[in-house]
Amino acid sequence: MASDSNPNLRITIERNPSQSRLDELNIKCWPKWGCSPGKYQLKFDAEETCYLLKGKVKAYPKGSSDFVEFGAKDLVTIPKGMSCTWDVSVAVDKYYKFESTSSSSSSSFLSSSSSC
Repeated sequence: MASDSNPNLRITIERNPSQSRLDELNIKCWPKWGCSPGKYQLKFDAEETCYLLKGKVKAYPKGSSDFVEFGAKDLVTIPKGMSCTWDVSVAVDKYYKFESTSSSSSSSFLSSSSSC
């Protein structure tokens, strides 16, 4: 039973969030990342939230044949500790952020400023 996969770890997808939701998260201040089509082995050492501007991905959690599919205009949360393979069929361009483990989650909401 020395499996690396954890069935309790799940990728969550918010399809086409409203502009007010994106503004609330201050997404335009997040770093950007992109990749070309291909397969990528990824391990997430921190929770990642990302918003895809373009792209199409099938994410296969390690040890599973099931997948979740997401793409442009999806807000995706990937839990800390997840290992998965991204099968990218359309090049990805995304905003992303990793959750800080050093402070409480409420600290990110202290500033109401829209500047970065």
